[in-house]
Amino acid sequence: MIGVYVHIPFCKSRCRYCDFYSTTLLPRRKEYVEALLREIELRGVKNPDTIYLGGGTPSVLEAEDIERILEAIGTDKAEEVTIEMNPGDLVTVSGYRLAVSGRINRVSIGVQSFQDQLLRTIGRRHTAEEARHAIRALREAGIRNLSIDLMYGLPGQTMELWKADVEEAIRTGAEHISCYCLSYEEGTPMWQDLQAGRICETDEETENAMYDYLCEQLRAAGYEHYEVSNFAKPGYRALHNSRYWNDTPYIGLGAGAHSYDGQRRSWNPGDIERYIETFSGAKDIKMARDLYVEEEVLTDEQKRIERIMLGLRTCEGIEKGEGDPKNQQIFRGSPGERLKVKGERFVHDGLLREEGDRLIATQKGLHILNRIIEELI
Repeated sequence: MIGVYVHIPFCKSRCRYCDFYSTTLLPRRKEYVEALLREIELRGVKNPDTIYLGGGTPSVLEAEDIERILEAIGTDKAEEVTIEMNPGDLVTVSGYRLAVSGRINRVSIGVQSFQDQLLRTIGRRHTAEEARHAIRALREAGIRNLSIDLMYGLPGQTMELWKADVEEAIRTGAEHISCYCLSYEEGTPMWQDLQAGRICETDEETENAMYDYLCEQLRAAGYEHYEVSNFAKPGYRALHNSRYWNDTPYIGLGAGAHSYDGQRRSWNPGDIERYIETFSGAKDIKMARDLYVEEEVLTDEQKRIERIMLGLRTCEGIEKGEGDPKNQQIFRGSPGERLKVKGERFVHDGLLREEGDRLIATQKGLHILNRIIEELI
């Protein structure tokens, strides 16, 4: 069982809040696709269980190039094939060539907001009406597994505007909704605006109220809250992304992509010039890895910390006991004692709850989940 992530780093313009690896060097797209096809060949990737095309903006590639990438990887055994799309790209290309000739069965569309003034604030290049048009186009193209991204805690975003966004997202009938609180990443234009006093950060009380409203409304609409930022109708959890939270191996292809084999984490540095040069000229995978790929072997302690960090983000939480071999390190030695004692205190304070042999974050605990995790590890 393996999942494949493909990073397409190109964007027509950068969002003002984003610090993911991306580039506006659109003329390099064809060369990048050729290098990507070579990496797929050298790494022997074939017919994975899930495929996720992320970015950047994968939909800035020609549909024909997306088809070539998917054909090289193989979709015969893939239960889920996801592509991230920008709403504006779907206005001019109806259904993005019918969701790339039927190879794609899940689309994640970066709506972020249905309010034009907020979209302008965060530097999105689409309008609210274009987002609505894109959703209709994808449905007409036959997409029956649609995920919408929303953001809250934006400068100038009132509770009324947020309620309107949540209600419109529900009305679309999207099978999956991901919602993220704006974070000001150092060096981004929005971080610079914040430092200069040109915009104000949303206060924590308002952010918490927005998050609580979101959770309440989505649950009432039949969505399960299966991860801190992710909600799905029954049977529509994101299969590929769940690998990241469940300690399951995956392969990352492309500049800036990460891979994990259960013990070793490796990554391709975010540099398309080096990436194109390396994989275009590599004779074998060893040569390419030596020239380009970086990696680290995780210790038992690092894996224990990651299980706590990622597990508490999900509705399944983390196991208290030692029955599960994957989790047996959690309660061993002094770190385990710390988790046990502090876990009991968090249960007493209503921040965690016990369910059988597991600890799961409560709604109250989700507000300060990072602080809880810091104390537990």
